[in-house]
Amino acid sequence: MPNRSKLPADGTRPVNQRVALVTGASSGLGAHFARLLAKARFGSIALAARRTDKLNTVAEECMHLGAGRVIVLPLDVASGDSIRDAFNTVSRGERRLDLLVNNAGIAETASALETSLDDFDKVMDVNLRGVWACATEAGRLMKSQTGGGDIINIASILGLRVANNLAPYAISKAGVVQMTKALAIEWARHNIRVNALAPGYIRTEINDTFFDSEAGQKMIARIPMRRIGSLQDLDAPFRMLALAESSYMTGTIITIDGGHSSNAL
Repeated sequence: MPNRSKLPADGTRPVNQRVALVTGASSGLGAHFARLLAKARFGSIALAARRTDKLNTVAEECMHLGAGRVIVLPLDVASGDSIRDAFNTVSRGERRLDLLVNNAGIAETASALETSLDDFDKVMDVNLRGVWACATEAGRLMKSQTGGGDIINIASILGLRVANNLAPYAISKAGVVQMTKALAIEWARHNIRVNALAPGYIRTEINDTFFDSEAGQKMIARIPMRRIGSLQDLDAPFRMLALAESSYMTGTIITIDGGHSSNAL
């Protein structure tokens, strides 16, 4: 048996030489995570999403914030061909991948009886199948390179608890939680760490109006800390996983939710 402790840790590679790929990077959490990597002076950041026009704006911001290099990739995580093309572009140009931020996701709001099979499949294709496909493409690349790599899956507290009218989303995120643990165990011997962030309700430009409404305020009242999360609340947990400060962590699900998922039933 080889001595696993002598495998090179990801932290031995300077941040300014590391390569990251962020899916769903055109807005919201994905764009925020990309900016955090830029502030950390990542050597190369690949921004991927379906809407490349928005990606160009995020790319400019990342360059101003200190990223060494930023590339924009069209990516539809529901398409296997699109995923392979994106990862092939990264592997040809950068020759390695140190970090995958597996962030792309969608939600369909409806009761279970009003959710069509097509809508169910749409959520699963992006949130579960797409996350799996990106993780396994990254895993193959990381296995072949010195130092392994890190994968951060973006799950949700709805992968641990449930909410009304979001059954497919909750089911998909529960799958991401179990996927994270399964891949972490399987790939630990390749020095590939797989962890997940499970945010609670985070204020973004998409949901800002809702949380200011009466219904949104009632939801906030159920959170033990009595406030909605901000993007900045994700910063420290994300940096810990992304900047090789967690080289002995794998298969971990970190909740950032103001105590919401631990609240009494």
